[in-house]
Amino acid sequence: MPEGDTVFQTARRQNEALAGLVLTGFELRVPKFAAADLTGETVHEVVSRGKHLLHRIGDWSLHTHLKMEGSWRVVTPGARWPKPAFQARAVLRTASVTAIGFELGTTELIPRSEEESAVGHLGPDLLDPTWGSAHAAEAVRRLEEHPEAPVFGAVLEQRNLAGVGNVYANELCFLRGVLPTAPIGETDAAAVVDLARRLLVANRDRHPRVTTGDTRPGRRSWVYGRTGQPCRRCGTRLLGGELGARVGQERVVTWCPMCQR
Repeated sequence: MPEGDTVFQTARRQNEALAGLVLTGFELRVPKFAAADLTGETVHEVVSRGKHLLHRIGDWSLHTHLKMEGSWRVVTPGARWPKPAFQARAVLRTASVTAIGFELGTTELIPRSEEESAVGHLGPDLLDPTWGSAHAAEAVRRLEEHPEAPVFGAVLEQRNLAGVGNVYANELCFLRGVLPTAPIGETDAAAVVDLARRLLVANRDRHPRVTTGDTRPGRRSWVYGRTGQPCRRCGTRLLGGELGARVGQERVVTWCPMCQR
């Protein structure tokens, strides 16, 4: 599932392509909203909230979530689509560009005034442009509400802080030197939030994602995706398994038994 920085970049590309344009065609290829038509409405902006996307069109918001396979693409009118048409869930046409949402996990149209019904449950967005001390304090408060929760699952829980995915959860635990299973109440939650924010901001404007400072292929992460390989710091063989905030939501986790105590 895309991390918050990937969704932020998607929103920015969509906004650059669509903001200020009038729709000449609008299709939602999901049964509940198949009859919806915003043709003639203006796209005001496209923003991200954690891992969620909001296309604000007229008095409406098109709320989408990429989940595992989703993507948004922009093409010129009449150009060949980069994916099969049967995978399209949303099609926004203008005179100069067409935006297509493929294999979206969530696709719904809601009044702008009810936007919070879709994303209001999320914790503070780590890439919120207005981020400040109040956002950080709220994220810490939410993390500490369940002090027994493993830090790995706690930071993945989007109700605590929005934008952390599996890559960052693994890297955060390593960089803070804590086991993924360590209770969040026994860690420095404020430091975890601060580091999470800095990591996402550092990757907000670049691709591919880098957490080590080394942009060379194969050198970009400390532990994520490296189970069984030597730790970049101490050389110890990295261990791996699965862990999640809830049963059925387990994610692959990798850690160094020497650097993370």
